[in-house]
Amino acid sequence: MRVDPNYLSNLAAALNQSTQQEITLTSELSSGLRVASLSDGPVAVAQSTLLGSSIAKDDTFVQTASNQASRMQVTDSTLGEVVTQITSALSTAVGGNNGTLNASNLASVAQALSGIRDQVLSLANTSYQGQYLFGGSQGSAPPFTLDTSTNPATATYNGDSNVQYVQTPSGQQIQVNLPGSAVFGAAGSGVLGALNQLISDFSAGATTAALTADTNALTTSLGQLSSQRSTLDSALSRLQATSTYTQTEESQLKVAQSNLVSADPAAVATQLSTAETQHQALLSVINALGSSNLFSLMK
Repeated sequence: MRVDPNYLSNLAAALNQSTQQEITLTSELSSGLRVASLSDGPVAVAQSTLLGSSIAKDDTFVQTASNQASRMQVTDSTLGEVVTQITSALSTAVGGNNGTLNASNLASVAQALSGIRDQVLSLANTSYQGQYLFGGSQGSAPPFTLDTSTNPATATYNGDSNVQYVQTPSGQQIQVNLPGSAVFGAAGSGVLGALNQLISDFSAGATTAALTADTNALTTSLGQLSSQRSTLDSALSRLQATSTYTQTEESQLKVAQSNLVSADPAAVATQLSTAETQHQALLSVINALGSSNLFSLMK
C-alpha cells in the first residue's frame, strides 16, 4: 500500500482551516457581523461606505429641515398675529372714517392706530434663537426702525432682500425665509407705510376721500403680506413632506447597509455546528494516527 506523502501536511492544513472557520463563525455569531473588516468582503464594504454617505446626507438634511421648520412655524405664527393687527386697524380706520367724528375723536383713532402700528413693528422685529426672522440674511440686528420725527412717520428697513434656501438630498431648493421688505414694505411702502399714512391723515383731520384711499392702500398691503405668507406656508409644507420622505429613505438605507454586513444568526449557527462536527472528525483522525503504527499503514 502506498501512502500519499502529502497526507499529513494536507491533514494539518485541513485542521488549520477548520479551526479558522470555527473562529470566524463564532465571531460572526457573537458580533452579529458578517463583514467586520475590508478583507471580509471588499465589495460589501465599498457598498456599505456608499450607503453610509447617503445616510449621513439624509440625516443632515432631516436635522436641518427640523430646525428650519420650527423657525418657519414661528414666522407663520408671527404673520398670523400681524394679519390680526392689520385687520383690527382696518376696522378702526373704517369706523373712524364716517364723516361725523370731531377733531378729538379723530385724534383718538390716530392714537389707536399708532398702538397697532407699534405692535406690527414689534412683530416685524421678532427674533428666534437669537436671529431676527425678517432681516433677510442680516439676522443679528432688528430689521426695522421707526422715525417719528417725520410726518408721516418713517419705518426704515435695515435688512436685505436675500432669500435663503435649504437643499434637499436630491438637489432641490426650498425657500425658508421671507425678507422683511417683501412682507412689511420699505421706504414708506407696505403695511407699515400705509399705517403711518393713516395715522398722519387721521391726526390732521384729512378728508373722507383721503382716508378711504389710505384704507384701500392698507388693504392692498395686507393682500401682499398674505401672499408672502402663503409662499412661506407652501414652502413649509414642501419642506416637511420632503423631510418625512427622507426619513423613510434613511431607514431603508440603514436596513440595506445592515443587510450588507450583518450575519444571519440562524444560518451562522448551523454553519458553526457543521464546522464543529468536521473539526471533531479531523481531530479523531489525527488522534487515531497518533496511536497507530504509521509504517503498518504503508505496507
